[in-house]
Amino acid sequence: MNRDIKVLQKQIGITFRKTELLKQAFTHSSYVNEHRIAGHKDNERLEFLGDAVLELTVSEFLYDSYPGRSEGELTKLRASIVCEPSLVTFAEDLDFGAFVLLGKGEELTGGRSRPALLADVFESFIGALYLDQGIEVVKGFLHKHVFTKISNEGKLLVIDYKTQLQEHTQHHNMGSLEYRIVNERGPAHEREFVAEVYMDVDLLGTGAGRSKKEAEQQAAAQALLKLNVTVQR
Repeated sequence: MNRDIKVLQKQIGITFRKTELLKQAFTHSSYVNEHRIAGHKDNERLEFLGDAVLELTVSEFLYDSYPGRSEGELTKLRASIVCEPSLVTFAEDLDFGAFVLLGKGEELTGGRSRPALLADVFESFIGALYLDQGIEVVKGFLHKHVFTKISNEGKLLVIDYKTQLQEHTQHHNMGSLEYRIVNERGPAHEREFVAEVYMDVDLLGTGAGRSKKEAEQQAAAQALLKLNVTVQR
C-alpha cells in the first residue's frame, strides 16, 4: 500500500507548492487506467522532462567537477550515473517505491519493486521538482542524494553487497539465499526496516535501513563479513 504524500515531503525535506505535481510523479499508468479519475494524470510526461533535467544537471556537475576529463570520458561517466541501475539505487535509497500509486494488477505482480518502474519514478520526481521549485532546488536535491555518491574518479560509490554475496555462495555451491524483512520500526516519516539473510536455515546476517532494499544490502554486507569475503569496491 502506498504511503501518504505528506510523509514523502517530510522525508525529503521539500514542501511542494503544487502537491498535484508530486502526486502525478508517483502515479503509474496502471492506476490511471484502472481508476479512470477525471483529471488524474500518470507520470509518463514528467518522466520525459525529468530525463532531460537529469542529463543537464549531471552534465553540469561532471563538467565542473572533472575539468581534466575529455568529452568522451564525461559522456561515459554521465551514462553510468543516469542509467537504470543507478536510478533504481537512488529511488530505493529514498524508498520511493512505497509511495507509488499502482493498479491492482501491477501491484500483485511486484511492480512496486520493479527496476524499470523505480527508475521512471525517480525521473518523474525530478521533472516534478523542476516544474515546482526550479533548477537550483533540483541541483540541491541531487547534491544531497546523488552527487555525494560519486567518487573523485567519477565512479558511483555504490557497493552491491547482495550481488557479491550471491556470486560468492554460488561459486562455492554453498546453498540458497533467502532475505526476510523481520521488523519495521519508527514513525512513518522515519521508517526503518530490519532484514535477515539466511543460507538455507542458517542466519548469516542482519541489517537495517530506510528501505527494504537498503536493509537487505546491509544484511548481505554483514553476511560477507561473517564469511570473511573481501568486498569488491
